[in-house]
Amino acid sequence: MKKLHLVLWLLLAAPFAQAERIVKEFSGSENTTTAIFVVESPWLLDWRLDADYENFVALEISLVEAHGGRHVGRVLRTQRKGNGIKLFRESGIYQLRISTTLARWRVKIIQISDEEAELYTSRGQ
Repeated sequence: MKKLHLVLWLLLAAPFAQAERIVKEFSGSENTTTAIFVVESPWLLDWRLDADYENFVALEISLVEAHGGRHVGRVLRTQRKGNGIKLFRESGIYQLRISTTLARWRVKIIQISDEEAELYTSRGQ
């Protein structure tokens, strides 16, 4: 009987314990426009840039509305290897336009809860 109660409790608690969820992952080494992804607010764009060279490396990522192609804004522009996270507070159906030079990139779109979003602050704050 105790095992049944434990299983039922775990099944009922699972939706409340749900942490971040990866919506889409993209990677490559060339310029591209990604597949369409759908996100609810809030969400994260988690990026990583790696390369064999220290110089002449570049990555630019722009957010585009999937239907109509309206440019929402530039998300990132860097000329250094590295990684980072950007928080978004608008739901939508989007694509990413990614431009790169001499580098390998990886981008994850991560759905998070309002409570998790409160844990993220910008460098300026």
